[in-house]
Amino acid sequence: MWYKCTMDMITGENDKGRRLDRILRKSLPNHSLALIHRLIRQKQVFVDGKAARAEDRICSGAMISIPSLKDEKNSPSFKAPKGALSILWEDLGLLALNKPPGLAVHGSGSLDEMVRSYLKDKLPPSLSFRPGPQHRLDKPSSGIVVFSTSLDGARLFSSLLHEQRVRKIYLAVVEGKVKNDDVWEDNLSRDKNIKKTFITQHGDEGKKAVTKITPLAVENNFSLIQAEILTGRTHQIRAQASAHGHPLAGDKKYGGSGGGNFFLHAWKLEFLNYSIEAPLPESSRYNYHNSVIALLRSMKFGR
Repeated sequence: MWYKCTMDMITGENDKGRRLDRILRKSLPNHSLALIHRLIRQKQVFVDGKAARAEDRICSGAMISIPSLKDEKNSPSFKAPKGALSILWEDLGLLALNKPPGLAVHGSGSLDEMVRSYLKDKLPPSLSFRPGPQHRLDKPSSGIVVFSTSLDGARLFSSLLHEQRVRKIYLAVVEGKVKNDDVWEDNLSRDKNIKKTFITQHGDEGKKAVTKITPLAVENNFSLIQAEILTGRTHQIRAQASAHGHPLAGDKKYGGSGGGNFFLHAWKLEFLNYSIEAPLPESSRYNYHNSVIALLRSMKFGR
């Protein structure tokens, strides 16, 4: 499985305090966790010349020595997708971007790959840390997505989310006339097989979802609303809007009318003393539902 020669790796600042097995898992993506643990049990892994344990916390600047390994898996090729990032804010080990509709956050040709390409020569070396998105945004949706650019940044944002100290405000165009402020409170469950979220019929099932609704404009039988989510469930706004009789216009998956894509934009993000706002995508560039274009123009949001 391995050759007699060894491979040495030096830890960076973003590796400090992490478990040895987690550092190796990240730095050796083409090898299984089982193999890594077997090497450690057989005392084939050394930190600064001493045999190490899986649970050891590693310092910055430490030398990890392991046997040279043959790949267990084929290394995936990485080719950065074309296109410029729309950067809204960068500080505290975090990077806020304005994602256009139709671009996936994960996977091949995604925003994640664009960020990795952008940060490739900007970050200090690290064996275990990889920049990554700190929250979700559907492929058809647009607006703010926050990435971590350091381990401290990732821990900070995760802590803020856990403590509900991040305010997330969306804009959406829904069917029907929404005339009054409202608070949608539901329990949601997720069917992973069909990738769809449902309102549960029994209060003790699913996970609680709370969304504050503020109407902004009405055009014919469609409304532009502001939706502030107090919880972060997958497809929360889309599922709740449908359940409350106002599916997003064009959102066929959740009962919306056809004739174009739906509009859901992560508009504002507030945390600590920061307030970030994402400009809306040009409505003329995307195949939006006709009601979306009309409402955005009436509010002078879209161009």
